[in-house]
Amino acid sequence: MNILKIVCKLKSLRRLKLFGVLLLLLPVTVTCQTAVSININGGINPSSAEFIHKSIQAAESKNAECLLIHLNTPGGLVNATRGIVTDILQSQVPVVVYISPTGAHGGSAGVFITMAANIAAMAPETNIGAARPVSMHGGMDSTMNEKVMNDAAAFIKTIAQKRNRNAEWAEDAVRNSVALTAREALEKNVIDLVALNDQVLLNQIDGKQVELDNGFKILHTKNAKIETIQMGFFQKILDRISDPNVAYILMMLGFYGIMFELFSPGAILPGIAGVIFLVFAFYAMNTMPVNYAGIGLIIFGIILFLLEIKIISHGMLTVGGIASVLLGSLILFRASPTENFVTLSRALVFGVTAVTALFFLFIVGMGLKAQRLRPSTGIESLIGKFGQTMEPLQPFGRVRVNGEIWKAESLSGEIARDERVVVKEIKKLTLYVEQA
Repeated sequence: MNILKIVCKLKSLRRLKLFGVLLLLLPVTVTCQTAVSININGGINPSSAEFIHKSIQAAESKNAECLLIHLNTPGGLVNATRGIVTDILQSQVPVVVYISPTGAHGGSAGVFITMAANIAAMAPETNIGAARPVSMHGGMDSTMNEKVMNDAAAFIKTIAQKRNRNAEWAEDAVRNSVALTAREALEKNVIDLVALNDQVLLNQIDGKQVELDNGFKILHTKNAKIETIQMGFFQKILDRISDPNVAYILMMLGFYGIMFELFSPGAILPGIAGVIFLVFAFYAMNTMPVNYAGIGLIIFGIILFLLEIKIISHGMLTVGGIASVLLGSLILFRASPTENFVTLSRALVFGVTAVTALFFLFIVGMGLKAQRLRPSTGIESLIGKFGQTMEPLQPFGRVRVNGEIWKAESLSGEIARDERVVVKEIKKLTLYVEQA
């Protein structure tokens, strides 16, 4: 019996030691967890959608506890937003959308993205909601507007119901552009929590259970290490040019470069730059609600400016060019109730129109006029000058022009000596003259 008691005590001691070792290792395991963090600051476009897609893949490959998306956006493109929502719903790693920093806004497309997150959070003094579309060139017809609105409302209701959030408010945010502060959003079950900063947020969601595409997962994010992923250089460029105002400027610069190359063949650089600008501009506009009638009017206006340089129209072509470029710019993007950020600045439109008119009327026009001026130096400068015959031209002889003696040939028959003549042409150092 004594031997059995000793054996039992030894087994108990080993179990206690093993349990103690596990307790010591547990904090280390927890503190080694990683949360991948990214920033989305600005309009939602194909570049930001691709960045989020790759970040989700990176978080999955790193076996991260979650992907933390810092969101501050006025809105964005429907197709890009749908792509982001799909990626979040299918993600194998929990996605936390955090509207931050203080003063940030999750508007329009930001509402869809926040609703789709496994954990939705906001910083203090932030707000969430759909801003009413602002269109400076008229809206869609009522039937199309209703179709798009109903589609967006159904989409956001589906997302809210999937995440057990306030679907009624979500629909109201799309239809009536309502907005909430962080505290109001928490009270109305639009978000899960309000957090002061990243670490506080990660500590608050520690232990929460979230539903992923492949099952449920309990978060272990207390004191987690935050690993930030930045956009690549090329992604940043694409993100910047996806702004409609930037895309518009690039398009106009592209037109300028190509037109300058056409009027100055061999310059090469303006033509190359113009093509590059146009490629980037059309890449950015590819996913925007572009009205191709607007592009057509802009091109037609530039053609009218070019014709004004060639044809005397007493300013009528110039007026038509200005009106065409201005109207084309104003209707360049179609109105949409879900893509409220795709609008052009009025100041930019009027400024570019004025610069375009000045560019073609003064810079290009003065350049062409300079090409038409008579040469003031060299032998060609003698054309049109008056001279005097030093001997009869029958039809050959000599003439004096600008105090110089030249061989000459008459184009108007025989000319007597000491007659006044005018130089019409020069070939091989011989002046071809007519009697003045």
